[in-house]
Amino acid sequence: MNPSEQILHLREQIAHHNYAYYVEDNPRISDAQYDALYQQLVALEQANPELITSDSPTQRVGDQPLAGFVSVKHAVPMFSLGNAFNQEDLENFQKANLKLLPSLNTTYSAEPKMDGLAINLRYQDGLLTQATTRGDGSTGEDVTHNIRTIQSIPLKLSGTGWPAVLEVRGEVFMSKKTFNRLNQQQLEKDEKAFANPRNAAAGTLRQLDPRIAAKRQLSFYVYGWGEISDNWPMPSRYSYVIEQFKQWGLPTNPDAEVVEGALGMQTYYDALLLKRPNLPYEIDGIVYKVNDIASHKILGFTAKAPRWAIARKFPAEEVWTELLDIEIQVGRTGALTPVARLKPVAVGGVIVSNATLHNLDEITRKDVRVGDTVIVRRAGDVIPEVVGPVLSQRTENAPLFEMPQACPECDSEVIKEHDKAVYRCSGGLYCPAQRKRALQHFVSRKAFDIQGLGDKLIVQLADAELVKHPDDFFKLTVEQLANLERMAEKSARNVVEAIEQAKHTTLARFIYSLGIPEVGEVTAKNLAQHFITLAKIESADQASLVAVPDVGEIVAENIETFFKQAHNLEVIQGLIESGVNWPDPETQKVDEASPFNGKVVVLTGTLQQGSRTDAKKQLETLGAKVTGSISAKTDYLIAGENAGSKLTKAQALGVTVLTEQQWLEMIGTDNG
Repeated sequence: MNPSEQILHLREQIAHHNYAYYVEDNPRISDAQYDALYQQLVALEQANPELITSDSPTQRVGDQPLAGFVSVKHAVPMFSLGNAFNQEDLENFQKANLKLLPSLNTTYSAEPKMDGLAINLRYQDGLLTQATTRGDGSTGEDVTHNIRTIQSIPLKLSGTGWPAVLEVRGEVFMSKKTFNRLNQQQLEKDEKAFANPRNAAAGTLRQLDPRIAAKRQLSFYVYGWGEISDNWPMPSRYSYVIEQFKQWGLPTNPDAEVVEGALGMQTYYDALLLKRPNLPYEIDGIVYKVNDIASHKILGFTAKAPRWAIARKFPAEEVWTELLDIEIQVGRTGALTPVARLKPVAVGGVIVSNATLHNLDEITRKDVRVGDTVIVRRAGDVIPEVVGPVLSQRTENAPLFEMPQACPECDSEVIKEHDKAVYRCSGGLYCPAQRKRALQHFVSRKAFDIQGLGDKLIVQLADAELVKHPDDFFKLTVEQLANLERMAEKSARNVVEAIEQAKHTTLARFIYSLGIPEVGEVTAKNLAQHFITLAKIESADQASLVAVPDVGEIVAENIETFFKQAHNLEVIQGLIESGVNWPDPETQKVDEASPFNGKVVVLTGTLQQGSRTDAKKQLETLGAKVTGSISAKTDYLIAGENAGSKLTKAQALGVTVLTEQQWLEMIGTDNG
């Protein structure tokens, strides 16, 4: 054989033995024999570097760490699942689906609910090209560099017949054995141990250096799919699809089964609950899916989850301990979260000393007080939760907890959001807890759009206390920036020039850049057009503000409170003194007779008659509110060519979908 044929043959052999070792747990050759094959491949590739390809086993770990994570929009949304906590919930799940589809085949695929992280793997022509986290369901982070290190995930699919584009979804997890070994290594290095295997797996995927991920030996089981080429003949059953994935070399859970009806679901649950302590991995329940794929389309989705699948949760372990204190944490959005400080106690094999109390309403509902003996459990076996007090152990006159009136971080006024349980710090431009998020928002594309000021550089600037508030950006020097990590003088000079250019903006962008809660791009534009000057916006009361289109009582209160805070006004004054300026906004007339007046519209895909930016401007003159994401409040989705996940979500939510031709006809500008 020539070198090319030898390399291909060795890669096939190594892939075969990797599957036997990491997936089947049934090695066919010794470690020494495997190492000999691997070294033979390395030697051949070194002698013929032009034959090295990305799917080679030698290319699993990259040489250089990444500079940061890149956001990726999912072609098909990654929905979460509804939960069942008892057999009655499962029976109701089945009854609800039978009501929608009386002919439903009540055969279900049942599989352990892995305690890991959901991942989307994209294969193109059989080669792994991208791996992304679930994120918010619509957008995740690219973690391909770390996923490639997982030996059980094939870099190239086996066999034949796979579609040109195949996205598979599954769970990345860390086995109990690997987790225990990793924590022992952490302790030997005098480093902090991980709380649980899920925490360790998440921390591993968040590493920028793939060599760290490679050492930690993560695992993977496939459980579903995302985008698949339309011309692939989809099998009729969910279990058949998973079996096909297995034939292509993708690891599947050996404990998965197909069960019949509610009784079969309960039988599987009882058996797995007994088996759970001896499984080599952590699980927190079971996922049941209607096995007939054709029924999935008919049953459809709720706003948050598919109707054809449900997760049956295992009961959580509960213990008693003392509630030492209730402290307030201020999040990056300004939300105040009460946190229980507990006398350390072991729950499910993990030492717990802190637990979220969510909000004041939850504390009041549970009647939890400092000094109480409380019941603690790990909800879903992962998140520590205070269930409630042991009232028989309560001391007399234990005081009720009250939320602070001033932010513990910056002393700004704390406001309670209407119709919500959230208390929020109103010092968004000044509060240290919100600093990095506020700075990142300020320079974002729809705000000041300062090129070169990426998230990582902003973190460096904030950590070095070179930038505490947005006005500090305009005081930065080339010398200060050049002294930062990975910043040369030329890059520093480019950033300073971009900051100088950004001084010339618009009032709408300026208002949006301030990060006032619930004041988005459209609301900021409406405020600018209505009041014309910043001074009038700053002094406006709620009655004046609610007269602005798209501003209700809650948004009006947020705006008024924001401009009442002396800290915020100091930062705004600093921006003006730094030379930030804008022309008076042009007023925009709205066609009140338009069918789009007052409607929420989303644009997606490629339009033939002008760009989406042009279409957005036209819709706004017709009185529409154009947003970037689909929700239950969306009235219309205008779908151009190659519409993707937004179209899928709109259809799932029952949103009216218009073609470009249809919406042009509605506004009377059909050019066809």
